Amino acid sequence: MLIKHKSDLGENDVTPERYFLKRRSLLAMSAAFALAPGLKAWGAVVGNFKKDAPGLDEKLTPFESATTYNNFYEFGLDKSDPGVVAPKMFTPGPWSVAVDGECAKPATIGLEDLIKPYNQVERIYRLRCVEAWSMVIPWIGIPLAEVLKKFEPTSKAKYVAFTTLNDPKRMPGVRSPILDWPYREGLRMDEAMHPL
Repeated sequence: MLIKHKSDLGENDVTPERYFLKRRSLLAMSAAFALAPGLKAWGAVVGNFKKDAPGLDEKLTPFESATTYNNFYEFGLDKSDPGVVAPKMFTPGPWSVAVDGECAKPATIGLEDLIKPYNQVERIYRLRCVEAWSMVIPWIGIPLAEVLKKFEPTSKAKYVAFTTLNDPKRMPGVRSPILDWPYREGLRMDEAMHPL
């Protein structure tokens, strides 16, 4: 994760609109996908978490649907590819996150150490994809704003840039030219620091 100053960004750093429109569902689904191995059933997770927001008055999407119908082009183009390919080829750890740029405390830190000081929060979200499908799923994690505060973004920080893992051995889809790998996304600081 790189915290960039506004003047560091050029025309080539701007995400094409077709990918930008999918970013929120991708980020939210990636959180659900990353947590899926720890889920025993919707609402049951290994770890410490608290309910932070009331759920929707809608029925949750079945676990099977939410974990097998998704867009992770790193594992293939079909909606079912991630659920079939990832368990065979991808070990989700150990993870580390690098934070640098316009922050007072840049660091590379293991995911476990990054989340350890925080209580996880459970929320229910309705994800609406630009492809005209939606799901109502639980999200369990740490608000991004809490994580960013740890690295003390400076007043020069205007954006947060995210870059995904690019591992062709474990992620066969990155060998295809469908995207310019690794996948990159970004948020303005006010978006990144929003409580939701």
